[in-house]
Amino acid sequence: QVQLVESGGGLVQAGGSLRLSCAVSGRTFSLYGMGWFRQVPGKEREFVSLITWSGGSRTYADSVKGRFTISRDNAKNTVYLQMNSLKPEDTAVYYCAADFGPPTAAWRSANTYDYWGQGTQVTVSS
Repeated sequence: QVQLVESGGGLVQAGGSLRLSCAVSGRTFSLYGMGWFRQVPGKEREFVSLITWSGGSRTYADSVKGRFTISRDNAKNTVYLQMNSLKPEDTAVYYCAADFGPPTAAWRSANTYDYWGQGTQVTVSS
């Protein structure tokens, strides 16, 4: 009943920028928030950013503060992740995720989220 479709990944040089998009279809009227996570082989899925759907409150992992910006277009049911000043350590598969609540203090945990996109590869060359 809910599908997430991601786009925007690719190869970019260090210092460059990419914008990821994630379109949500299906049930969205009770959506609480959307998150971005990333994962590299052999490591756990890492929290990147979160935005609440109604209020637009934003939070970021320390590793991306000042470089990444999360935003959403409620009319288009789409969340974005603008990534600037990219570093090689940002290389990962990036996933968007939908949280239908209830609100929890465990918002950094992947287990909090109810639906996931397929992931999009971001590769940053040095």
